[in-house]
Amino acid sequence: MTVWELMAKTRVPAGFVWNFNGETGIEITSIAYSSREAGPGSLFFCLRGASSDGHDFAADAYSRGCRAFVVEREIALAGDDVAVIRVADSRETLALMSAAFYGYPADSLKVIGITGTKGKTTSAHMLRSILEAAGRPCAYVGTSGVIIGKKTYETKNTTPESRDLQAYFREAADAGIEYAVIEVSSQALAHHRVDGVTFAAAAFLNLSEDHVGGVEHPTFEDYRYSKSRLFSEHSPAFAVYNADDAESAYMLEKCAAPRCSFSLSDGGGDFFAKDIRPYRDETTLGVEFTLCAPRGEQTAIRVCQPGRFSAANALAAIALADHFGVSAASAAGTLATASVPGRCEIVPGLPGRTFVIDYAHNGVSLAASLSVLREYAPTRLIAVFGSVGGRTKGRRAELAHAASTLADLAIVTSDNPDFEPPEDIIRDILAAWDGSAPYIAIPDRAEAVREAVALSEPGDIVLFAGKGHETYQLICGERVPFSEREIIEFECTLTVGGVG
Repeated sequence: MTVWELMAKTRVPAGFVWNFNGETGIEITSIAYSSREAGPGSLFFCLRGASSDGHDFAADAYSRGCRAFVVEREIALAGDDVAVIRVADSRETLALMSAAFYGYPADSLKVIGITGTKGKTTSAHMLRSILEAAGRPCAYVGTSGVIIGKKTYETKNTTPESRDLQAYFREAADAGIEYAVIEVSSQALAHHRVDGVTFAAAAFLNLSEDHVGGVEHPTFEDYRYSKSRLFSEHSPAFAVYNADDAESAYMLEKCAAPRCSFSLSDGGGDFFAKDIRPYRDETTLGVEFTLCAPRGEQTAIRVCQPGRFSAANALAAIALADHFGVSAASAAGTLATASVPGRCEIVPGLPGRTFVIDYAHNGVSLAASLSVLREYAPTRLIAVFGSVGGRTKGRRAELAHAASTLADLAIVTSDNPDFEPPEDIIRDILAAWDGSAPYIAIPDRAEAVREAVALSEPGDIVLFAGKGHETYQLICGERVPFSEREIIEFECTLTVGGVG
């Protein structure tokens, strides 16, 4: 289609203004927001980022054959054979025009958005497993990547950029998939990545202070407001919320959709859990409870994830599945065996030891994971953790407090240090050490993992926190291959074989 036809096809909100100049007949065959991807037939979006401005790369896109541009300010190009669309916000326009370019694929899917500080990935994977088991093909988009049928893709962000998200939706719709469950991050909402998406349902899990500072949100209020936009601006057809979280009222204040709630308190929500208790076997740390549903039925639920927060995540998934006609009994059968990659995931290893890999990467989630694991009465609770480089430094003190007060031994190491020296990050963490737990500082994470395995004894639980599902370390801007699971398994093999 031509650039003019694409503009005509694009659904824009009331008050949206764009100014067009140049050639109307330029054919558009792709959408690009990196000049390296641009070429003949591309519509190039000049996006302002934290460290660069796409307007500065318009000339490079032109040199590669691109002749159509979306801008927020004037750009200087060599030729007059171009089309330029000037808008107030290039990111918003990227989302709206990407949806049109890919034929509004979300209209052919039942898109379910899940937001919250903690639990998005676990709830989304649980829901996908429940729907799939009930014969409802479901795609997944989130922190663990993208799953479309038997295909998987890695992503850089919890919620991909809008063009990529729409391309994934197009692939899912073309494959005959009926549902798509998507983790909706605060950054995605702030940067318009889900604009143009029709949500069949949305869920709010919880809210706590995170992602504040650095290149993320300037204040907690901004973070909170960004989360609320899923319900106030994106008009989901149905809403599920956590009745135990005080922020739910704020989140749904401007949401007119029918709704239901979930709660860990007896009678506290439409769906609630009672008799919550931990369970453990040779390969699993989990939680059991009795589900009480709005119609009065009660169902025994076993979840292959430890802790009360896992029960809350399961309730959110069950409530969403119920809205789409999947029974609690069916959900229970699925949850009894469903695992979530990198979320309190057990790595089989040495006799008597329990090795757990988890994505806990801030103080709240680390404290929650350590507190839950303590419920299983380990001889020692060992925590291996670090903090990301170049981002929210406030996390470091929170992580230090969690580990120093809740672990029996901590190994402080690196976790995606990027351009910041791991030693500097570790120094910040240890400067805030305010508990009694002894610690060992090992900047190299692979060495830290090996040391944790070597130090473990029968009865110990070892938590490897921060990496979870990730298969890389971010070092100096590069994703260096790194699998915590593989290192643990290899070290265990050496020890069992008498080499270690």
